[in-house]
Amino acid sequence: MENQAKKKNWFVAVNGKSILPRLGGAGFIVFEGLDGSGQSTQAAKLVEYLNRPSKKFKLGRPEAHLTKEPTNNLIGGLIRGQLTRNWKTGPECLQLLFAADRAHHLEKEIMPLLEREVIVVSDRYFFSTIAYGSLEISDWQWLKDINRHFPLPDLSIFLKASPKICLERIKQNRFEMELFEKEEALAKIWQGYERLAKEFENVHIIDGERTIEEIFDEIKKIVYAKFNLGK
Repeated sequence: MENQAKKKNWFVAVNGKSILPRLGGAGFIVFEGLDGSGQSTQAAKLVEYLNRPSKKFKLGRPEAHLTKEPTNNLIGGLIRGQLTRNWKTGPECLQLLFAADRAHHLEKEIMPLLEREVIVVSDRYFFSTIAYGSLEISDWQWLKDINRHFPLPDLSIFLKASPKICLERIKQNRFEMELFEKEEALAKIWQGYERLAKEFENVHIIDGERTIEEIFDEIKKIVYAKFNLGK
C-alpha cells in the first residue's frame, strides 16, 4: 500500500508551476524542438558531459541518464508505427497513446531514477505532443488537460531553428520523412512551442541555428545556473 501511495503522488496536477519534488538534488531536464532542430544531439551531449568523472564528483550525483519519448516500449512502438505511416488512427487516439506511453515512462523509468538522485535528461516530453498535436487538434486546452497530471521538468530547453533549416538537416540524415515533417506544418508547430514557453515556467528558448558547440556552451551555462553548480 505504501508503494502504491508513493506512485500515485508522482502524478499531481500541473497548474503552471513546477511541482516536481526536489528528490535529494536530482534534476529532470527536457530538450524540445522541431524535428531537425538538434535537440537529440544536445540532450546526448549534456548527458555525456555530466557523466564525465570530474563532473560526477563535482555534482555529487551518481550519474546522468538519457531517455526519450516516444519510448521503445510497447505503446511507444505503436506511436512510432503511426509516425512512419505503417498504420493510421485519428489524432485524438494518437494523443492518448502518447499520454499512456508517458505515464508508463514516468512510472517505470524517470521517477525511480530521480529517487536514486540520478539526473534525468529526456529527448522530448509532453511539450512535443501538445505542439505537434495542435497541428490537427484545435482544442488546445484538451491537449494540455490530458497531460495535466504529469510532473513538470525542472528545466526545459527549446531549440529554435527555422523549418527550412530543420528540413535540410533531416534530408541529410534520413531516407524518409515522418508524418509532420513539412515546412508549413513545422512553422505552425513552432508557434505552439512559443505559446507553451509563455504558459509554463522554467523554459528557455535558445538559438538552434549555431554550431553544435556554440549551442552547447549556452546550455551548460543555463544548467549550471539552474542547479547552482560551480564551474
